[in-house]
Amino acid sequence: MKPNRFITLATACLVTAAIPIVARSAYSSDMPTVSQIAQAQSVTVAAGTFVAAEKPTTGTARIISESGRRYLELDAAFSTSEQGPDLHVLLDPSAQPPKSYSSSTGVVNLGKLTSYSGSQRYAIPDSVQISDFNSVVIWCQTANATFGYAPLQPAQNALIR
Repeated sequence: MKPNRFITLATACLVTAAIPIVARSAYSSDMPTVSQIAQAQSVTVAAGTFVAAEKPTTGTARIISESGRRYLELDAAFSTSEQGPDLHVLLDPSAQPPKSYSSSTGVVNLGKLTSYSGSQRYAIPDSVQISDFNSVVIWCQTANATFGYAPLQPAQNALIR
């Protein structure tokens, strides 16, 4: 009796196709480790709710740590006045920042506000000691006016650096 060439060829393909899959999953360096998965999760370090200063400002700001980096995030409920032509996001050492700044000493400017409303994210430089700051400020550089601010509270069990 003649062997069926189709079955023999199909069996050979299955066997050779299965070997690389087993070898790749058993020895792959592309597979994330438990440590890598844990680092990819974001951990809230501090958070606060915006209050109005010169202009209505709402929503929540939170500082997170993710994959060894720190970010300031404004949530989807964030909103401030569109009357500011040059709005910036600041970290301020005081819980209630001034209505206007006579000096930029002590504050960290994280950059221009991306949008007047909605979720946004700003990188915090590694040199910044988060524990030195007690509020997030939406500030109009042109008018030197604090539109709103969020007093920060450390998150429970957060290690602030």
